[in-house]
Amino acid sequence: MIEPTLSRFTSSDGISLAYRVDDFTDPWRDQGIPVLMLHAAMGRYRRWYAWTPIIARQHATISMELRGHGSSEIPGPDTPFSLERLVQDARELLDLLAVPRVHVVGLSAGGYVGQRLAMESPERVATLSLFASTPGLKGTQAATWPERIGKVGIEAFVRATASDRFGPDADPALVDWFCRQVGANDPAWIGRFVTHMSSRDWTDDLPRITCPTLIVAPGHEPIGENNTYEVMARAIPRAELVEYDGMPHNIGDAAPERCAREVLRFLAAQG
Repeated sequence: MIEPTLSRFTSSDGISLAYRVDDFTDPWRDQGIPVLMLHAAMGRYRRWYAWTPIIARQHATISMELRGHGSSEIPGPDTPFSLERLVQDARELLDLLAVPRVHVVGLSAGGYVGQRLAMESPERVATLSLFASTPGLKGTQAATWPERIGKVGIEAFVRATASDRFGPDADPALVDWFCRQVGANDPAWIGRFVTHMSSRDWTDDLPRITCPTLIVAPGHEPIGENNTYEVMARAIPRAELVEYDGMPHNIGDAAPERCAREVLRFLAAQG
């Protein structure tokens, strides 16, 4: 299989990060504000395979592979890890591309980066679209994942928990591809990633997100609490909550076309 070509840049702390820009907009029209797409934990650029053709027809897309994921460098064990560093990576990519402002789309942990970016650099975020993305993972079952992964490995872990991520009608070939792709991640890094996210809860900070925000909630959320999304919608001043009935956590993988069109609908509604 031919893999997509990715560009690279070096972060301010010396980590090589991969990213890709896709733009299928009419070249004679104003391109408008691009979309920054932030994948979930254990994800990579290729997971946007069905989103990108839809969104990039209307807005240029910038997809960054988070440090330790995909083609981005896995930092050494002595390199400090924090959500704030992931946010800084995103800012540095936007600076590199001379992009002052973006629409942010975040899946799960990618949405954590988007939420914190919207809080810490509000001038950079025009809108925020969050899919199955809560204000951290503190108090959820995710805290048990590193130990379970350490015992059986990432791929076996996600295969055993596939029902938390996909509904019973999901294409088995999609689930198999997802498990193999996720299984390619480095267990030590994912352990650090999930452990940190499981220690974080910024619910009290949500009112600091002042941009228009779309919250898409899976109707059957086994990883966190469903009412968390309602709490978010009440706390964020300009939020819209949409629920996908009966769908488990990985709505971005199970219904990618629907999610991408939801983003375009939301962006169009902002005028």
